[in-house]
Amino acid sequence: MTRTSDRLAPPAASALVGILYVALSAASFGALPIFIKVAYASGASTVAVLAMRFTFAALLMCVIMVVRRQRWPHGRHLIILIGMGGLGYVGQSYCFFAALNHASAGLVSLLLYLYPTLVTLLAAVFLRQPLNRIKLAAVLAALAGTALIIGGDAGGSLPGILLGIGAALIYSIYILVGSRILQAVGALPAATVIMIAAATVFAVLAMAGRPSLPQGSAGWMAIAAIALVSTVIAMVFFFAGLARLSAADAATVSTLEPLVTVILAALFLGESITPAKLFGGIIIITALVVLARSR
Repeated sequence: MTRTSDRLAPPAASALVGILYVALSAASFGALPIFIKVAYASGASTVAVLAMRFTFAALLMCVIMVVRRQRWPHGRHLIILIGMGGLGYVGQSYCFFAALNHASAGLVSLLLYLYPTLVTLLAAVFLRQPLNRIKLAAVLAALAGTALIIGGDAGGSLPGILLGIGAALIYSIYILVGSRILQAVGALPAATVIMIAAATVFAVLAMAGRPSLPQGSAGWMAIAAIALVSTVIAMVFFFAGLARLSAADAATVSTLEPLVTVILAALFLGESITPAKLFGGIIIITALVVLARSR
């Protein structure tokens, strides 16, 4: 998931380390739907999982901020970041997590990865960014791959599909709004404020309702893995890799994420890899690589 502009090609050794870091980040993000499914199976509710995820992650990110002596955002940037976390990231996360109540992990992950395609379309419409033939072909291919997945027996009901697409759409808007802010403030400070804002919103929602907590050690271990592995480790290694790669290269390596999800879901959740999901996923990932390389 890229957030910065391209830079000169880094040395080969540094680039290899960057590829490994981003691949580890993609694998960590890719495991997220699996951990969520385990938490749900233990009786945890969507809001409870989200509140615990962002609370634990925000605390860990604050520790990293202090250890690395990072400056906290302030003024207009701080207000925008709070809005991004309290509205954008909350909306995207809720749609993504709720979708997993109604659809398979593989399907939801593939639908979320429509976001680069949606970013390209929205940027062309609202920001007047050029949409050349290569980008247009990639966008159409990604939409065709999505139609193939949804039209086949991909393991999802209509609410799950709509929530998955909603997560991708909200995330696309979030990226367009926040890209300049992230460059001005810095990735780690921005991510920490966003985490704190999201944690606050979900904590309030959890206290206002009756959230169901995990029953049993497996559920709590899944919650811990969601916060540590699929949030903090995933973000830290992504930004560490991005410091050694161009934005396009990082985006290309990140396309491993839905592939990891589909494989892990088949191995640990018994989800089937249908022909529609397989070919639709291949089309989407290929389109993402083309979009990343055309930047």
